[in-house]
Amino acid sequence: MEWPGNRHDRGVRPRRLARCCSWGALKRTLPFLLWLPQYSVQWLQLDLIAGFTVGLTVVPQALAYAEVAGLPVEYGLYSSYVGGFIYCLFGTSKDVTLGPTAIMSLLVSVYTSGDVALAVLLAFLSGCIQLAMGLLKFGFLLDFISYPVIKAFTSAAAVTIGFSQVKNLLGLKDIPRQFILQVYETFHKLPSTRPGDAVLGFLCIAFLMALKFMKEHFPRTYRGMPRCHQLCYIIVWLTTTARNAIVVVAAGLVAYSFHVMGLQPFILTGKTAEGLPEFRLPPFSEKIDNRTVPFSEMVGDIGAGLFIIPLMGLLESVAIARAFASQNNYRINTNQELLAIGLTNFLGSFLSAYPVTGSFGRTALNSQTGVCTPAGGILTGLLVIFSLGYLTPLFFYIPKAALAAVIICAVAPMFDLGICKTLWKVKKIDLLPFMVTFLLSFWEIQYGILIGILVSLIILCYSIARPKIKVVDPNGLTLMIMSGLSFPAVEYLRDAVHEKALTDSVPQRVVLDFTHVNVLDYTVVLGLRELQLEFQSQGRSLLLSGLQPDIYQILLAANMKDFQYPQSMMTANALYEDGSIQPLLSSKGSP
Repeated sequence: MEWPGNRHDRGVRPRRLARCCSWGALKRTLPFLLWLPQYSVQWLQLDLIAGFTVGLTVVPQALAYAEVAGLPVEYGLYSSYVGGFIYCLFGTSKDVTLGPTAIMSLLVSVYTSGDVALAVLLAFLSGCIQLAMGLLKFGFLLDFISYPVIKAFTSAAAVTIGFSQVKNLLGLKDIPRQFILQVYETFHKLPSTRPGDAVLGFLCIAFLMALKFMKEHFPRTYRGMPRCHQLCYIIVWLTTTARNAIVVVAAGLVAYSFHVMGLQPFILTGKTAEGLPEFRLPPFSEKIDNRTVPFSEMVGDIGAGLFIIPLMGLLESVAIARAFASQNNYRINTNQELLAIGLTNFLGSFLSAYPVTGSFGRTALNSQTGVCTPAGGILTGLLVIFSLGYLTPLFFYIPKAALAAVIICAVAPMFDLGICKTLWKVKKIDLLPFMVTFLLSFWEIQYGILIGILVSLIILCYSIARPKIKVVDPNGLTLMIMSGLSFPAVEYLRDAVHEKALTDSVPQRVVLDFTHVNVLDYTVVLGLRELQLEFQSQGRSLLLSGLQPDIYQILLAANMKDFQYPQSMMTANALYEDGSIQPLLSSKGSP
């Protein structure tokens, strides 16, 4: 049997299938097809330099961020190489590098409490959610998180992450994870500070700060510079860029020297699992104390992290991608970025990775070294794999104080309260979501983010519900509405008209100027109709002027029988000549 429309569908479906499988659709799904045909030897050289440079940074940071997440250090490396390969194929930014970050590691610590199985499962579930958002084109949802909320969260996270490393910096033990208790216990146990860890930790911080200062203030190369100066510049640049790796290696050598002499003044990282992780399914159950914890209970243990971590991962990565795309004059595809990070987390969970996102510090380094395409991430991934394959026995001697120094110096630039001064000058009300997010993040980080977003949305909705209404002509009483009208503004509009128009001292004729109104919904139309009836009951007229063509069509579609329309407004030419309608709309029989 042939259903009605089947013949039409047979023609439409092949066309839709052709569009989905076209070369253009394939290039949108696999962005590397856009730059690969243009790839050159010069691009290869710059990508290799950038990939190697980022690799020198990602290895020590991965070890350190695993500490922040409360996981064995090898899991930081497990999470660091998948993103380089996946993003090369699916990413739309040449600069972004995916991997463990301070903020994501902190969130993983909060929601998994150092449980490896929960962390890997969280990567799998986060990847699924992010992939779904990308496929459904939900990237626009990230636009509803305001910059003050983001900045407040990152500043609070910098304080939380930095202070969480003080225990490793001073060699303290049995410090709780909750921030308030952590602060109390850290100061309470200061007399138990281990001198060796404290001295090494502060020396590492001083060394890292000195190298960073040197990099920021070292003179740039110029054409005609003597070769010896160029060589010195290259040496200094490599040293300052790889400062994290240098500090970790140097601290490890110092710890090994003491170990050979039979001394142990530092708390060491300890034994690290050797080799690459097995490719296997994420853990959908786990055994704890001879009891099997089912999948549903594991998801319940993760709780709000199931939504917070995918959202923050997307937000951090997309914000970084947008920032560097603007800086380097190219565009990104937000939904494609969601697919890239979602696929990285999804596939990474099969290789024992925990959730990852874009790293601001490593992305900045990638950009500064002149990377041309995402292919630089391939070399970075290979360096991490090499470290896992051959260097893990050496990680035993890395002091935790050195890793703590790397983390503290990495997160310090994230703390920025200078934005408060700018917010005060630009728009004072934006300080409210900033302060709410900043303060509540110290209590529970998920509450800080969620309530900050809620406060921002309330401020946004308030401006929609309270449009500015300006009295243009007090004598004839013309009220100009300065923005669009949506359903939350109906009662406010009626109250404003009542206050200014329905009194004994005003003229019989009141005009609502709709020149600036370009949004109107059905609830507002009903409100206008009720307002018109109130005017008629008092023998007065309510007139509408300055109607845009779209608004006029909405009123016509709503069958506003209480209004009559001049003939000039009924023709297409009169309606669209200058983009607005100047004649008045008035009620039947009104003057």
